[in-house]
Amino acid sequence: MEEIDVPPFFICPISLEIMTDPVTVPTGITYDRESIEKWLFSGKNTACPVTKQVIADCELTPNHTLRRLIQSWCMLNACHGIERIPTPKPPISKAQITELLNDAAKSPLHQIKCLRRLQSIASENATNKRCMESSGAVEFLASIVSNYDPTAVDGLLYNEFEPIRPTDEALNILYNLQLSEAALKNLMRKNGDIVVSLTRVMQRGTCKSRAYAVSLLKSMLEMADPMQLICLRHELFVELVRVLRDRISQQASKATLQLLVSVSPWGRNKVRVAEAGAVPVLIELLLCSSQKRACETILTVLDEVCRCAEGRSELLNHGAGLAIVSKKILRVSHVANQRAVRILLSISKFCATSNVLQEMLQLGIVAKLCLVLQVECGHKTKEKAKEVLKLHARVWMNSPCIPSNLRSSYPASS
Repeated sequence: MEEIDVPPFFICPISLEIMTDPVTVPTGITYDRESIEKWLFSGKNTACPVTKQVIADCELTPNHTLRRLIQSWCMLNACHGIERIPTPKPPISKAQITELLNDAAKSPLHQIKCLRRLQSIASENATNKRCMESSGAVEFLASIVSNYDPTAVDGLLYNEFEPIRPTDEALNILYNLQLSEAALKNLMRKNGDIVVSLTRVMQRGTCKSRAYAVSLLKSMLEMADPMQLICLRHELFVELVRVLRDRISQQASKATLQLLVSVSPWGRNKVRVAEAGAVPVLIELLLCSSQKRACETILTVLDEVCRCAEGRSELLNHGAGLAIVSKKILRVSHVANQRAVRILLSISKFCATSNVLQEMLQLGIVAKLCLVLQVECGHKTKEKAKEVLKLHARVWMNSPCIPSNLRSSYPASS
């Protein structure tokens, strides 16, 4: 392709490429639709990239005049290797969404057709997703989830031999909408039983619907206020643990672990997590996990749960509990080191029976903590390790279980 000068106003300020679907934001700057949608919606930015002004209204106005100029210029320069730009499909309107939602009430078949159409609309671009948010589609989808009845067979439609369940379709769309912060908060506020409904889906739904439900719960509860978080029910934690135990998908396990990290510190949630049987499941996951981020997240949940007596008891009752926590020290990352040493500190402070102290010696945990003091692994981690060793110096300091090259680093007791 020959070198050719492209008019600068054809170039998107974000992608620095020729715009194929130019749109203008309220600040008056024109961008390519895909680039500005990604900036505003996926990146969750609120300012215009060029002017730095806050964009209160994210409505994108198609710049048809500029698009036609670009198309004409591309046709004139086709001989230079410039590709023709097709006319983009216009985004959906609120009126079209409203009409679609009204049609859904006519029959189960119309409802399924509506859900399939909504899924198609949402997949086209981020503007359509935001239009669906502002047109009542989220509330419509949430109502389908709230009315979930796993025993219902009347009115079910089939795709070949597989039943088409409206709840599965609705959850799929809600998840893929990548709801804004405002929409997630609104969903929690207006649909007070949505957490209960999603728990019910997790109890009796398909693997796919359970995965969508936990991912949606994660997004919602990250935006919830403290009062909503401390009121979470025991049944929810039981189902979250079951998702981890069943390992229905890597994505579902990741979302569940992140959800437990965000909710465990609130109220009695750490106790609820322990009572739901999370600790042995987390230990089993840690035993077979080699991924850095997964290990860090599992250890973070265990660290939080071990701040309560129930969690510490569950860890000690598992034959591999102390061993696997210690094994991850100095093998994963600084974050994993810190979390693992804090777990050991919780055990040392509140569960220091003679049997536990001897087990820590025999498993090489005391020697590992001495090694932590000799290597570079973060000041806070070293301080926690030193605190553990000082707590039980009389029992451990002169033990033959500690190699001589590590015994010199054993801190003097206070």
